[in-house]
Amino acid sequence: MRVEKSVQRDVTILSLIGELDGMTAAEVYTDIQADLPERGDLLLDLGHMTYVSSAGLRILLLVYRQARLRRQRLALAAVPPDVHAVMSATGFLDSVHVAESVQDGLEAFGR
Repeated sequence: MRVEKSVQRDVTILSLIGELDGMTAAEVYTDIQADLPERGDLLLDLGHMTYVSSAGLRILLLVYRQARLRRQRLALAAVPPDVHAVMSATGFLDSVHVAESVQDGLEAFGR
């Protein structure tokens, strides 16, 4: 699993690539913490995420909570169907905006 950061239209985009599980969660969390903006909108691109475990969901929840504390808007983009099903079953998707693509996510922020 790796995290790639980019910025488009003043939105920080973090792309999670690979499996987010118990083996990768701590490292991914450290990488995300290093890339989180102090302010501004945050879009997590999950289009290249191939698997998420409960440990991975915990990391996403921590990122969500941190964004809320910073009063940042957070959206998820390109969530793969199997990952979407897991996130939906846990109720996580009730709290965040989910966009079909990164472009749709940027538009959801009004950018």
